[in-house]
Amino acid sequence: MLDKIGIGIDLVKIEKFKKLDYKTNPNFYHNIFTSSEIKYCLKFSEPYEHFAGKFALKEAIIKSIGLKIPLISIITDHNNFQPIVKIKNSSDYSFMVTLSHEDEFAVAVVISEKL
Repeated sequence: MLDKIGIGIDLVKIEKFKKLDYKTNPNFYHNIFTSSEIKYCLKFSEPYEHFAGKFALKEAIIKSIGLKIPLISIITDHNNFQPIVKIKNSSDYSFMVTLSHEDEFAVAVVISEKL
């Protein structure tokens, strides 16, 4: 049973994303985030804490499943302010996720179940 369960955590400095301004580095963002993820983050007055949070979430997903997959293939969204995740073209996993950002850092924790 436990070989079907994974856990992942990731911590990201928000400053790393602030230094890579979206307007001058759009290719960097488009290699990591979907168009809807970018649109979601840019709607905030401080978008970089949201980018950092989504990045941490994607990294925590990879750690929880133990597979190296492209970050762009991990799709994040929100449902009633709760983050949700799926892997593009895959229904092999179910995820419980949480993320937070405060001051300098964003953190994400993931529990995955292989279906």
